[in-house]
Amino acid sequence: MTRILMVCLGNICRSPLAEGILKSKVDSQKVFIDSAGTGGYHIGKLPDSRSIAVAEKYNIDITDQRCRKFQQSDFDEFDLIYVMDAFNRDDILSLARNEDDRAKVKMILNELFPNENVDVPDPYHDTERGFENVYQMLDKSCAIIANTLNDGE
Repeated sequence: MTRILMVCLGNICRSPLAEGILKSKVDSQKVFIDSAGTGGYHIGKLPDSRSIAVAEKYNIDITDQRCRKFQQSDFDEFDLIYVMDAFNRDDILSLARNEDDRAKVKMILNELFPNENVDVPDPYHDTERGFENVYQMLDKSCAIIANTLNDGE
């Protein structure tokens, strides 16, 4: 089973959406997906209501998710760690113990824009449209990830 972790800052906006979107595109018997935040601000809470709403708009339910903080042990638990922006990438890489850990960390939009290291903007302080834009970006990246995973079967 392939294990994938999605990471953003608070684990309430971007990474829960990425988790839910990718889950909707892969076989849960073959791929396990989770999400976490680099900050521990919202541990145990539901994703942001605006993330829940935009996911529901596309028939994805993320209300079973609870926020958690990234831990160094996640390097042992996951095969791939997709980060939403350079700030989170740097935070995660600072916890890496070795080259194997570092090799697991990828910028999620590099799936769409290879090697450009484009950030998924944090919609937390944005309007409703910000969440829609983030959803669309993540949906496109997750489609590429899912195709890659499905091709590997």
